[in-house]
Amino acid sequence: MTADTEPKLNWWNRLANPGQFVAWTTPLLWPLTILTAVLFVLGLWFAFFNSPADYQMGDTVRIMYVHVPNAWLSQFVYATMSVSALGTLVWRHPMADVSMKAAAPLGALFTALALFTGALWGRPTWGTFWEWDGRMTSTLVLLLIYLGLVALWRAFDDQLRAARIIAVFTLVGAINIPIIKFSVDWWSTLHQPASVFRPDGPRMPGSILVPLFVMFFAFTFLFLTLHLKAMHTEVKRRRVMTLKRRLAQGGSA
Repeated sequence: MTADTEPKLNWWNRLANPGQFVAWTTPLLWPLTILTAVLFVLGLWFAFFNSPADYQMGDTVRIMYVHVPNAWLSQFVYATMSVSALGTLVWRHPMADVSMKAAAPLGALFTALALFTGALWGRPTWGTFWEWDGRMTSTLVLLLIYLGLVALWRAFDDQLRAARIIAVFTLVGAINIPIIKFSVDWWSTLHQPASVFRPDGPRMPGSILVPLFVMFFAFTFLFLTLHLKAMHTEVKRRRVMTLKRRLAQGGSA
């Protein structure tokens, strides 16, 4: 081992220690919480008071500022879980399965919010709350995958054994993410193609694009804050369970 690689390995090994992870990341919680709150205040102010109504959809376009970030997060959270699943299966990183478990309920929440706000937006825009098109259906499948993974975590008492099994299911379920992404290109759908990240630039005026990006970052930092807090809670829960097992073994002896 060279002198160049040793510090990196030491840092990686320390991060793998749950106690070290909690100690290092706890000071980040308050700054993340404050930043998230500031972004939400700015985003909501822009969305409701400093952005124009759409010439076709009118004020219902404001639902977009909640719907689009939640739809983005529904996929981003699953991508985070997939990376964590690789960390569990390939590198056996102790915090990877903690990250995977903590993210699953949050992903289910953001996906449910995306579906709910999408239905609210769809009724005045398309004349229907629901249509079995490619993107809606694949997003509903994603919600069911999230709920299934949450149920699997709760079905196992041995969380280390559960992590390896659930990691495999998580990676299999990742097939649905590109289906959601490209469904508007593959099939006939009510959803329009990408309007922001396009080779020729966004198809939105700045007065709509700015609040959309602010809300995008607000929801993203909300996930990061909640995910970090959930990981801390899971680490502490596992410590309590370990202590209970040791006490039970000592009592039976």
